[in-house]
Amino acid sequence: MTATAAGPLIGRGFDRVDGRAKVTGKAHYTAEIPLPGIAHAVLVGARIGSGTVRSIDTSLAMAAGAVAVYTHENLPKVATVPPVFPSGFGGIAPGQTFFPMQDNVIHYHGQPIAVVLADTFETAQHAAELVTAEYDRVDALVRLDDGRDVQYQPEKVFCGLVPAIQSRGDFEAAARVATHSVDATYHFAANHHNPIECSATAAVWDGDQVTVYDATQGVSATQATVAAYLGISPGNVRVVAHFVGGGFGGKAMIWPHVTLAPMIARELGRPVKVVLTREQMFHGTGLREEQEQRITLVCDDQGIFTGLRHHKLSVTSPFDDFAEVSLGVAGQAYAIPNWDGQYRLIHGNTMTPTFMRGPGEASGMLAMECAVDELATDIGVDPVELRLRNHAAIDPESGHPWSSDGYAECVRVAAERFGWSAADHRAGPRTDGNWLIGQGMSTAGYPVYLPGQPQRAHARLLADGSLTVQAGTQDFGTGVATTMAQVAGDALGIEFDRIRVDIGDSDYPNIAAAVGSMGAGNVSAAVHTACTDLRTQLIALATGDPESPLHDRIVQEIECRAGRMRVRSNPAVGETYSALLARHHLTDLETIGTWFPPSGDAPYGRISFGAQFAEVAVDPELGLVRVRRMVGAYAPGRVLNAKLARSQILGGMNWGLSQALMEATLPDVRNGAWANSSLLEYLLPVNADAPAVDITFVAVTDAVVNPLGVKGLGEIGMVGASAAIINAIRHATGKPIREIPVRIEHLI
Repeated sequence: MTATAAGPLIGRGFDRVDGRAKVTGKAHYTAEIPLPGIAHAVLVGARIGSGTVRSIDTSLAMAAGAVAVYTHENLPKVATVPPVFPSGFGGIAPGQTFFPMQDNVIHYHGQPIAVVLADTFETAQHAAELVTAEYDRVDALVRLDDGRDVQYQPEKVFCGLVPAIQSRGDFEAAARVATHSVDATYHFAANHHNPIECSATAAVWDGDQVTVYDATQGVSATQATVAAYLGISPGNVRVVAHFVGGGFGGKAMIWPHVTLAPMIARELGRPVKVVLTREQMFHGTGLREEQEQRITLVCDDQGIFTGLRHHKLSVTSPFDDFAEVSLGVAGQAYAIPNWDGQYRLIHGNTMTPTFMRGPGEASGMLAMECAVDELATDIGVDPVELRLRNHAAIDPESGHPWSSDGYAECVRVAAERFGWSAADHRAGPRTDGNWLIGQGMSTAGYPVYLPGQPQRAHARLLADGSLTVQAGTQDFGTGVATTMAQVAGDALGIEFDRIRVDIGDSDYPNIAAAVGSMGAGNVSAAVHTACTDLRTQLIALATGDPESPLHDRIVQEIECRAGRMRVRSNPAVGETYSALLARHHLTDLETIGTWFPPSGDAPYGRISFGAQFAEVAVDPELGLVRVRRMVGAYAPGRVLNAKLARSQILGGMNWGLSQALMEATLPDVRNGAWANSSLLEYLLPVNADAPAVDITFVAVTDAVVNPLGVKGLGEIGMVGASAAIINAIRHATGKPIREIPVRIEHLI
């Protein structure tokens, strides 16, 4: 039985089409691509957090076998430093408005001060260790507490997209008449991306054309950014990224090493490859900033939220006004008429922060949901009931209806599968030997972002009835090549195993970067458009052909199944694509489909909703926390592949555990470095930490966001997971948590 004969492809749990290549080692990641004549580049980072380079000695490196060493004294100048703009909303996406090695000023520890090149990686690594520098040191500001006196309020944050001051109604007036309130300040440690594949870039020039191999979340973003830095046409830059070993936002922006590779390759006259070390990943690809959020939530005697004040203070770089958008969903998920949201920043000696899974929502909803739980305890209302009572039926910011909702059903389903009991929760924790057993819940929510430009895909039907689909996207967590095949197969009625998907090349039609959970929505919309356009061509060819069984048939009568067009009411009447093409002496039929996203001012609010529940065990004598089980229900619109979707959510929920209990990057105030820049000391969960996880998808239809109603789910699995865990810890111990992640000393 063919896949299409068994029913629609979309929604089914097909294995990844690239799975075998990945597990057998046939898949070549950026650092593994063999390039003849390659020069291996190793970055040398500054050993101070602030100051200037007085001198650099490269003589020992050259004597040790380096073929060249570039510093601020001999590195070419970039053509321009383009403004920071997220790659999902435009082409150019530099990670920060600063490019290193253009002068001798040091802004942060690990900032590249030299690039050492050699014929082998080992030689380049050894030679890089021999480069020495003398500095004029200035005290570095690396901790939030040390910068409170120099905090400021910018006009906008988040790449200039979000106003720093936002409000509706009159919070102060609401607070004066409120019956109940919670006022709490939450501190979040800095976090760093740790994908299994460290960032890497290689570059090969052929005349005035350059091919850049990059571990990126957006081949088109790399193309546009490298072209801007080098001052050449994007048409002269080809970017290839067939396989990406995790990104999570750290590979969304284009960091300096990406441009250094083609810049130096042009100067050196040979291919160049640079691979960041694990330590350099902590200094070279952005971070989730250290931050503090103060929440004041007020309600009336019925538990109806009447006001929210949500202020955030965080550390950014010396040259950018970046803060993750922690106030967004937290200020929209509930029907709160009076809201005061503000961002304040501290210029510190760090890289510009960047997107990290759930950038803003993961931290903002943690603070908000912990405050909601504390308010529920204060007024004696079941936390589940309090959230349902206050859920926003429409977007409180715009007043528009949601494009789709599903929140109440998510709460009902998750609570039922978790076995939530309001009476048991009010009774306090259970015990299991020395363990205190607590339960908690949280709302999950993530915006549905739309790209700022058309999304395109190429579809080509061959004479043998097979289909090739191409799009300028790249491998990312949802198994994009697999879901593209499912979408294409349904649109054209072709068996899954008759479809080839080509991705990972900027020569293919443009797709925006896979950021903001937009990847699946963007790619599926473009592929669906291309394949339905191709289907229209095929049907027109058949109905206009006197020799076709479908001649003069009405288009609406015809359906496509298993590589064949047929009359819906009489399936025996029809013909295969192969027969049609052969009769017309065509070797193929092709099209480029273009999806034009709805405008940003469409009269709908766009958020994906969900609900998270968690059960923890706490040993109050040792301060140990074990997450025993987690349950989540989500309404992400149309699910393209149930198996891969569950995998995405599972990863996000476990990352929420990591956020709540483990991840923290700690600054060394002596030199401005990150003190635990290794996987030995930066704590991440392992299999032994992973709890039992139960995941349910609640069906909602969304006719607004894109043709297939795909809202995206790459990040919502993390949002609320940490809050559910921390609320469960408070239920077990009675202690409110104010420091993230939770440490032993918070509980003993």
